[in-house]
Amino acid sequence: MEPKREKTRYSDEELQEFRGIIMKKLEEARAGLKILTEAYTTQNENDTNDTSPSFKILEEGSQVLSKEENGQLAARQQKFIRDLENALIRIENGTYGVCRVTGKLISKERLRSVPHATMSIEAKLGITK
Repeated sequence: MEPKREKTRYSDEELQEFRGIIMKKLEEARAGLKILTEAYTTQNENDTNDTSPSFKILEEGSQVLSKEENGQLAARQQKFIRDLENALIRIENGTYGVCRVTGKLISKERLRSVPHATMSIEAKLGITK
């Protein structure tokens, strides 16, 4: 009896499932980035520009902080989008779901929750064999 060979890549059907998850997350992430960018660049002028000067002075400090926070969130969102796009490239070139540390398949459960993952939980925690 031949020993069971360990699976080295996901099937095309499985990859299509992951592609669907990634595309949905990409759509949501891009919509979120658009909102953050509008808030950061104040394209959506729902602020205190047309109210009394004394109220405007009180709002300036929090508005600056809010713009900084939105900028940081937007940068994080851009990185998330880039990571998802890279995951789509890995699907195309057949390396999606393979841990870059161990070379073994990343669990489906992990990829369903973190579809842009490039490392298995074991590799991420440093408990590889």
